[in-house]
Amino acid sequence: MKKMKYIKAAVFVGIIALLFTLNAIFGWTKTLTDMGSLPVLQQALQDNLAKALLIYMALTMVSCAVLPLPGIVFAMAAGVLFGPFWGTAACSVATTLGACFAFLTGRYFLKDAVKPIVTKNKFIRRFFFEESRKNDMFLLMITRLVPVFPFNLQNYAYGITDIDFWPYAIYSLIFMLPGTAAYVFTTAGIVDSHNRFIYIAIGVVLLVGVAVVSYKLKKRSVRE
Repeated sequence: MKKMKYIKAAVFVGIIALLFTLNAIFGWTKTLTDMGSLPVLQQALQDNLAKALLIYMALTMVSCAVLPLPGIVFAMAAGVLFGPFWGTAACSVATTLGACFAFLTGRYFLKDAVKPIVTKNKFIRRFFFEESRKNDMFLLMITRLVPVFPFNLQNYAYGITDIDFWPYAIYSLIFMLPGTAAYVFTTAGIVDSHNRFIYIAIGVVLLVGVAVVSYKLKKRSVRE
């Protein structure tokens, strides 16, 4: 049993290394992270909206699992490509699915090997394990509300905790949505000259709301 948990951890490292290698060779995520590459998706968008959405969502899911990027990158790409409404929907679904995949991967391959190590820290043990049922929603609100944390790292980290899958998936979708919409609308407004004012105004209002809630959450977490 002890040997198996290390074998799982080694397999996980091998899978991530393989994904990094394939990504470096084929440049899957460059389309999302390099704005100069976006015409590839824009051409697909002109040809077939459903095809472009599937390509974007597949690339986003791969990026969620491989690249240590903040969620804002995926939101900005969605705003440029699909506009505020389709962009928000596509980004929310894709990042949630990617987060769920990384969570399940971390839970299966890493939890047995990593949990005994991290729980030696009394603060991590108390906050993430002993009271996980109590803190599930609060933890996810803090880390999901503003998409600036390295997205894939926190997804794998949650897989190591005792948080149940469905609360994780549902809370992630709900709490990522305001920040996602804010950045998608703002980016869409920058590239859309016809609706620039209304889209940017909506984005700014959402960002202010997210900032206020985030500040209150930060004060509460520091106090606790």
